[in-house]
Amino acid sequence: METSSLLQILVIVINFVIGLAHNGNAQLVNCKASDREALIEFKNGLLDPDNLLSSWEGDLSFNKFWGNKIPTFFEPLERLQYLNLAYPGFGGKIPPNLGNISSLQHLDISSYPTQNFFVDNLEWVTGLTSLTYLALDRVDLSLVGSKWVGAFSMLPALSEVQLSDCNIQNSTFFLSFANFSSLVVMNLRFNHLNPFPIWLVNISSLLYVDLSFNSMQGSIPLGFCKLPNLRLLNLKKNNLSVSSYQLLTQSWSKVKFLQLYNNSVHGKLTASIGSMTSLTHLDLSSNYIEGGIHSSISKLCYLEYLDLSHNNLNGKLPEDLEGTNNCLCRSPLPHLQKLLLSNNQLFGMLPSWLGQLQNHVELSLNSNLFHGSVPAALGVFRSLSILRLEENKLNGTLPDSWGQISKLSLLSVSSNHLTGNLPESLGKLSLLEYLDVSSNRLVGVVSESRFSNLKKLIILGLSSNSFIFKVSPNWVPAFQLQSLMMRSCNLGPSFPGWLKSQRCIMEMDLSNANISGSIPSWFWDISSSLHLLNFSSNLLQGHLPSTISVNFGAIIDLSFNLLEGRIPLPSNQTAVLDLSNNKFSGPIPENVGDISFFILSFASNQIISAIPTSVGRMQTVHVIDLSRNNLTGRIPKSIGNCGFLQILDLQNNYLTGRIPSSLGQLTHLQTIHLRDNMITGRLPSSFKNLSRLKTLDLGCNRLTGIIPQWIGDAFPVLQILSLRSNAFSGELPRKGY
Repeated sequence: METSSLLQILVIVINFVIGLAHNGNAQLVNCKASDREALIEFKNGLLDPDNLLSSWEGDLSFNKFWGNKIPTFFEPLERLQYLNLAYPGFGGKIPPNLGNISSLQHLDISSYPTQNFFVDNLEWVTGLTSLTYLALDRVDLSLVGSKWVGAFSMLPALSEVQLSDCNIQNSTFFLSFANFSSLVVMNLRFNHLNPFPIWLVNISSLLYVDLSFNSMQGSIPLGFCKLPNLRLLNLKKNNLSVSSYQLLTQSWSKVKFLQLYNNSVHGKLTASIGSMTSLTHLDLSSNYIEGGIHSSISKLCYLEYLDLSHNNLNGKLPEDLEGTNNCLCRSPLPHLQKLLLSNNQLFGMLPSWLGQLQNHVELSLNSNLFHGSVPAALGVFRSLSILRLEENKLNGTLPDSWGQISKLSLLSVSSNHLTGNLPESLGKLSLLEYLDVSSNRLVGVVSESRFSNLKKLIILGLSSNSFIFKVSPNWVPAFQLQSLMMRSCNLGPSFPGWLKSQRCIMEMDLSNANISGSIPSWFWDISSSLHLLNFSSNLLQGHLPSTISVNFGAIIDLSFNLLEGRIPLPSNQTAVLDLSNNKFSGPIPENVGDISFFILSFASNQIISAIPTSVGRMQTVHVIDLSRNNLTGRIPKSIGNCGFLQILDLQNNYLTGRIPSSLGQLTHLQTIHLRDNMITGRLPSSFKNLSRLKTLDLGCNRLTGIIPQWIGDAFPVLQILSLRSNAFSGELPRKGY
């Protein structure tokens, strides 16, 4: 049976099995189980030798009719009330004879972005006089201009319109009025509505408006506050401007959800914020709000979510909250679940009322200037899941009571001035997944007993403290970490054997951890998932395998150890490979250019070889540091192919020959160190092109010739110039110096 015939039968079945069953309630009901079973039974009775209906799941939505157009035989379906063609894999132009189904109440033709659904005329929509629900998400409406507004406004019963990501342009700006007498929901997110469609503020029936992700500019129309039924307004991710005073002094008495993330709201928060008494969700994050937070927020008795993060707030949190008697339970913000104030400049001590927010799930005060001790009262938060206080100036000890926050999954207090020990009680937090106390002044012995109950832990940060990590040689942790940061902790002297059990790890920083001895061979069996491997500044010895197994784009830092043998290379393209300050010997591998690096450093080893010409294949490299080795031969011309190179350091070697003129092609170069070699010849005239050069160090070589006069003009940002101990003649040019 051909595809078109199959689809025709399917739609006719929809007419009799579903459409008649919805009886005027098509907007709200989904396909019943019995209806779905009937459709599947019908499908099973069809002859389908090409398996065209293999993905059919009951109605036509969320199926896979890839490459087919919507059938055009809808005229017989006079009684159809519910038609759901969402995400079935159809494509092409939407047939206009859909407009002949005058009984249709629910129409959903939403599509995937790759389906290329489009409409070039919407006159047919005016025939859908019974329609209450219309969804055309990701259907291209760019060809109809502003006519979609007029067409939809002629549907007297239309209450919900979903037009997300429809490529609607700014052609509706000149409309001042649209007669949507029954419209309740308007979703226009992810379009190109710039400037603001002002006609929306005249639709008094609106309850839900979503204009997020439109890149709109100009002012936020304050007429929205006068809409008598409005409950939700989402203007997220635009560039709309309004002062917080203008915004918050309006009568938003019924609005429950106000989303203005990433706009241009500016000015100070005033006491009028307390008048928005119906609010449950307020997001003013990523704006330009200044000052402190007024105590009148306590009047928002129904508030569940408050996000003021990423602003310019530079005051204190109120010490006391006014008006708590307005709330039935007479406690501050009794329904607040999430308080997000991160990335501001708030200062002062954390107020005691934070410990009274009994329904709190997330408290994020990170990246501010808070000082004083951390509140022990937070330990009474049985529902708290996320606690972020990192990057402040908090001092004192970590409260033992925090071990009672039984639902805590994320605890971050890094980059403060905390002292004392890591509380034993934190080991009781069986749901903890993320623990970061790094960059404080914490001390003491950390034993395996601290982690016995932390079976869900995946992120562990203990770096830059004075911890002594003591576990038994046979310890097998209950957790499987993805990130382990223990920089400057005392893990030694032997290599931590418990790492053998960690098969999912992606980040590992054990630098400056007093580890000695060799890296065991089993470690390279678990390293293939690593994006970060930092064992620098230890006393590691021995040879490495010829291939270091890491993940794509990894950062590898094994510098400042006692490693020896031949230079290894990573198994994948690598962002950073730093093997400097070890005892590696032998040649640089000839195939080093087969690996892409951003930073490559073999400095301060005992390498004896010429520089391989393959380095010229490292076209993305930014830094090459081969200094302080025993390199011989010439600088290869191929380095001139490293078009993004910014730093070239070859000093303190035994290089000979001339400086290749190809270095003048490297217009991003900022630093050249060639001192203490045996380089001869003249300074290449091609260096005139190196206008970004800040350091040119050619001292202690055998260079000759007259110092070129163009140096004064060619290097406008030059800060360091060393030509000492060569055979140059002439004088430095006065111009530019």
